[in-house]
Amino acid sequence: MGHELQERYSKMVLAKVRKELKLKDGVVFNNDYEGDPAAGVVKIPVRDEEVVVSDYDRLNGINITSGSTTYDPFPIKKDVAVNEIIDDYEATAVPDNIVADRLDSAGYALAAKLDNDAATVLLAGSTPMNVGALAVDTVYSTIVDIRTAMSKANIPDDGRRYLLITPEVYAYVLKCPEFVKASSLGADVIQNGIVGRIAGFNVIEWNDSTANLAMIAGHPRFATRINAWKKAIHIQDLNGDGKHIGACAVQGRQVYDHKVLRSVAIRAVYTPGSLGITASQAGTSGNTVLNVTGGTGSALAYKVNPAERAVFNMTSSAYAGTSLTSGSTEIPVSVGDIIEVVDLASSKVKSVGYITITAANIKP
Repeated sequence: MGHELQERYSKMVLAKVRKELKLKDGVVFNNDYEGDPAAGVVKIPVRDEEVVVSDYDRLNGINITSGSTTYDPFPIKKDVAVNEIIDDYEATAVPDNIVADRLDSAGYALAAKLDNDAATVLLAGSTPMNVGALAVDTVYSTIVDIRTAMSKANIPDDGRRYLLITPEVYAYVLKCPEFVKASSLGADVIQNGIVGRIAGFNVIEWNDSTANLAMIAGHPRFATRINAWKKAIHIQDLNGDGKHIGACAVQGRQVYDHKVLRSVAIRAVYTPGSLGITASQAGTSGNTVLNVTGGTGSALAYKVNPAERAVFNMTSSAYAGTSLTSGSTEIPVSVGDIIEVVDLASSKVKSVGYITITAANIKP
């Protein structure tokens, strides 16, 4: 297949990914990084302080200050691929409608994978906020409290703050007189998946069932998405592999990852019963220990870098995590790992919490 055709296929898949994503680039994530993700590492600019502004002395000038922007090397850990066989066709003879169907399916599947992993990173890198039980008459006040917390943390109020809201909570928001539907805000807003605005936040309905989670509030300036094709989407002829005759496959490989740049800019909002998690160095080199508060106190289990997030009322056997004792279970980890902890009552998941491991959490 010519390079031009591979590029066209890859663009078609990316267009489908962009359409299907709930956690979109420019709305929830920025793409500010340097380097080639396919090489395995990029550099992400991180700046926690603004430029110093001083009074100017016409005679002596002013002192020079140094910027606080750093460029952190960030290893790309996510490497996914599609490799779906198309039987009875050689690569040069696949009908266009079959190619289009497989590319559409690949784009949908990649978007679902990106959304799932992106949300896990947001939760693990966020500042948790525990709120009371939500209802129609309390949800707006709760959102205003979130807005206040973000403003006090100096998160820009420039029209780009967002709320990822679960369907149950969105039902309450829809009944608030303060909610402004997207139809009143312009076509570009609707195109970005925004269903409306409330208290200065762009509202995105997000079909998520993470236990006790009501919403995630944030700003795209403080979370980065990196993704690129490692191998462009193409139709690969399988003749000659010793196993397939008259067959080909849709193949492609993508690398990606996500990073939260400032914890206080991303708020994971939990209803009563949520878990509080801190990590500290264990007694054994390369290990960490978690201290967990909240929940029912019945039983705890954990996973490192979960492929899927735990949902409310999932059975302990379906979850298949490792038993955890708060304050004593040693867990082997690496910097950047995400640990999910679930609280089990009557052998079902009732609450959940996340933490991202840093070098300070690991015994040297």
